[in-house]
Amino acid sequence: MTKRRVSGKTVEEAVEQAIIELGTTRERITYTVVEEPKSGLFGILGSKPAVIEVVVKPDPVDRAKAFLEELLQEMDMEVEVTIEKDPATVLFNISGEQDLGTLIGKRGQTLDSLQYLVNLVANKEEGEFIRIQLDAENYRARRKEALVQLAERLASKALRTKRPVSLEPMSAHERKIIHTALQELGDVETYSEGQGIGRHVVIAPKR
Repeated sequence: MTKRRVSGKTVEEAVEQAIIELGTTRERITYTVVEEPKSGLFGILGSKPAVIEVVVKPDPVDRAKAFLEELLQEMDMEVEVTIEKDPATVLFNISGEQDLGTLIGKRGQTLDSLQYLVNLVANKEEGEFIRIQLDAENYRARRKEALVQLAERLASKALRTKRPVSLEPMSAHERKIIHTALQELGDVETYSEGQGIGRHVVIAPKR
């Protein structure tokens, strides 16, 4: 948390100066007035500026990135975390020369767990919700491609056997990939069954 005292002819001028000096926005600061401005004799002699104490709220993305980097360091992972932003999601991309398979885990479970923790840290303060996605070695794109191919293959099986086909349990994000991949097919339907970690997608011929 950054804290600084800033002065100006008026409180508003001090606030504007603080924003410039700290390289932030009005939404990210809080301030208290330490000294009110005073006009001196003839408006000059003995006048005193306004003094405010400004606190910059931690940026949730920076806070989450720092947490992730510290966690990765504790795991002895010599990696780099880069950030990409779009209107819906902030992507933390993890890269490094060493094998990141351990970091990704079976079917991305370790990566998903880290993503969950990072989002908790990012959104622990009240305010706008930020969605952060973690990726490593382009795993998310490769996994999506594999899931789409799996969905198409099992859809063909369901039509051939004329029986529903159940997939393995998946996260909500991966289930959505399956549903989306097959929603344009007119001959099959998809729905989810099960509870908690056992929730999975079923692909069935349309009746």
